[in-house]
Amino acid sequence: MVVLLFSALAAHGQNSTSTYLGFDRNTYPGDSNLKSLRQTFSYTGYWLNNPPGESSNGWRGHRAAVESAGLGFLVLFNGRLYAELKTVANAKRLGQSDARAAATSARREGFRSGTVIFLDVEQGGRMLPEQKAYIFSWVDGMVAAGFRAGIYCSGMISPDSEKVVTAEDIRQSSGARKIVYWAINDACPPSPGCAFPKDPPSPTASGVSFAEVWQFAQSPRRKDVAAHCTNYDPDGNCYPAGTTAAQGLHIDVSTATSSDPSHGRWR
Repeated sequence: MVVLLFSALAAHGQNSTSTYLGFDRNTYPGDSNLKSLRQTFSYTGYWLNNPPGESSNGWRGHRAAVESAGLGFLVLFNGRLYAELKTVANAKRLGQSDARAAATSARREGFRSGTVIFLDVEQGGRMLPEQKAYIFSWVDGMVAAGFRAGIYCSGMISPDSEKVVTAEDIRQSSGARKIVYWAINDACPPSPGCAFPKDPPSPTASGVSFAEVWQFAQSPRRKDVAAHCTNYDPDGNCYPAGTTAAQGLHIDVSTATSSDPSHGRWR
């Protein structure tokens, strides 16, 4: 539990734990942009396989450049959608094979044992038996390979009749597994929208009390979720400070309790 030092801090939603801004995007921003991004951000997402909707992975081979720029890591593996799982037995097999693929890719990229690898769970709501079988098989496979397992998933109440928070649903079914949670909640409030505060909010302000990372802005802005966020660019994207829409460097923004949430740096 975080202990608040002063009532004034509580009033402003701040706490005694340091927090750090980070970004992620599907497309590698290019080595030349890393230095300027580091002026605002402490860490970046880093994909181990093809990001959602992409046919290739531009991040591959750039771990050293990212670290040399002074950035920490949120290491990501793009998981399976429900339609690919078919049955619980098949979901377990896919989870095992995807864990092996994630571990192999992580080692090839230079990430050491103990690095937190986040499984990207794109679909929200209550996880079905096939989805849980896949997720926990993947988690167990990552731990067996010497890594720590994390999950990137929704921290919002689902709009369906069950009103489930995906992060809570996964955690309640996870048993004794130790999982690091990266929650998504880009609704304003509690999100500050496309903003880069010097004192970022705590991940727990996402509404997920056990989250260690909170993604609070996405590009493009989700109109059905973030309709009340008014500080995105007119084209709907979030751009880093000091850049223009013409540069096309749109990002998602997160806050975390570490400047290297995956503990992926060598130094």
